[in-house]
Amino acid sequence: MSHETRTRAKIGVLVPFTNTNLEADMALMRCPDTTVHFQRMGGYDVDEIPGSDQMAGLGASDISHDLRMISGVRPDVVLYGCTSATLTHGPSFDADLAQQIKAGSGAQSLTAAGSLIAAIQALGVTKVGFSSPYLGEINTQAMDFMAANDIETVRCADVGRELGNYGQGELTPDEVYDLACEADHPNAQAVVLSCTDMRAVEAIEQIEDTLDKPVVTSNQAMMFCMMRALGLPRHEALPGRLFDLL
Repeated sequence: MSHETRTRAKIGVLVPFTNTNLEADMALMRCPDTTVHFQRMGGYDVDEIPGSDQMAGLGASDISHDLRMISGVRPDVVLYGCTSATLTHGPSFDADLAQQIKAGSGAQSLTAAGSLIAAIQALGVTKVGFSSPYLGEINTQAMDFMAANDIETVRCADVGRELGNYGQGELTPDEVYDLACEADHPNAQAVVLSCTDMRAVEAIEQIEDTLDKPVVTSNQAMMFCMMRALGLPRHEALPGRLFDLL
């Protein structure tokens, strides 16, 4: 019997404590011979609608304990697995948090929001359609975050109803597909789906087949940027045209 070496890389992930899909997505996309380790973060009220203030509060919360816990596996990289927690503060905050995580863990660090931008830029895209399960205010902040990085949103599709912390993760891949199609526009060079708890990874291939343009999702973007940073090889379980760039 052959076994994986599990020596290629150790990947640490900080994940909001109500998130039910980031871990599953990382397992789907995991590179052979790597291991993925998770530390759940608090800093928000599970019973509140996850609006801008709540997500900004999560981004500003003390993660020193979380960094000590994830550092126990001696990770090669630590991913900050919440997009809206930093995009609500803006690009400078996002970059500063990545540096804070690097200093606290001794590992390379990537945020979900920063990875989303880096993936869009890697595709050479400047105009996008955008959707998420967020409330309207966070969508506006997300578009501002992209605009600060010279990425124009030509259409934004709102989910159409308030979703609680668990409601975001309960959207089906078919519902995510519909959101992506609503976000498409003739001038959009790609479609961006933001949220680490949305089941977008499973819908990527179907969306790209329908729209004939690349799709960028939070979890896919983190995996892409992490693999690029660590020099990990492409493998069969990676969805979407983005990974053609590896």
